[in-house]
Amino acid sequence: MERVGAARDLVLGYVHALNAIDEAMRVAIPSLERLADVLGLARSRRISRSGQVGARSYMVHGAGCCFVYDNGIEVDVDFAADGSEVFDLWRLRRYGLSLPESLDVTDEDLRAAVRSLQPLLAEKRPGWFSVAS
Repeated sequence: MERVGAARDLVLGYVHALNAIDEAMRVAIPSLERLADVLGLARSRRISRSGQVGARSYMVHGAGCCFVYDNGIEVDVDFAADGSEVFDLWRLRRYGLSLPESLDVTDEDLRAAVRSLQPLLAEKRPGWFSVAS
């Protein structure tokens, strides 16, 4: 059960980091109503596809964006068609591996952790999760 607890802490850390990024990006880019708007701004060239905002860099990719803190912590997120932030087990593992004290958890433990965090988290489509609204 300790492994699932570590995975649960990892998921909560990811969600907390994602919320902090959302807040910082909206302060830095006033025209941003939600984090997903970064895609449209980058595609229309109103902001660069990659850059620095405070203590983190960002790089827009495909359907999402990867944020990297100065200390190397990586938070990669995709955006659903409705603009909600979605993530999968791969993104959660990458986040865990990027922590100063790297945390390598199995997909099985992450799946159990995500399940234990419902209704805080919702499965948007098979294998993709978001913070419930």
